[in-house]
Amino acid sequence: MVLVKLEKAKLACHWTWNTKDETCGICQMPFDGCCPDCKIPGDDCPIVWGPCEHSFHLHCILKWLNSRQHCPLCRREWHFN
Repeated sequence: MVLVKLEKAKLACHWTWNTKDETCGICQMPFDGCCPDCKIPGDDCPIVWGPCEHSFHLHCILKWLNSRQHCPLCRREWHFN
């Protein structure tokens, strides 16, 4: 058996949202990017799911819910899971 001593390492990570869709159903922007209201993807532009399991950028669905109370894709009553 050979032992190797590691002095220094540079690590890189990649994460993605666990969704059925790749894009927001409202703005059509990819979830690995950000919504039109944001400048930086990630925690500042989270994804939210409704009871129907459709997913949207938080900012997009909040704008939608200002005038309607249903999912924009299936029309089921919306509330956050």
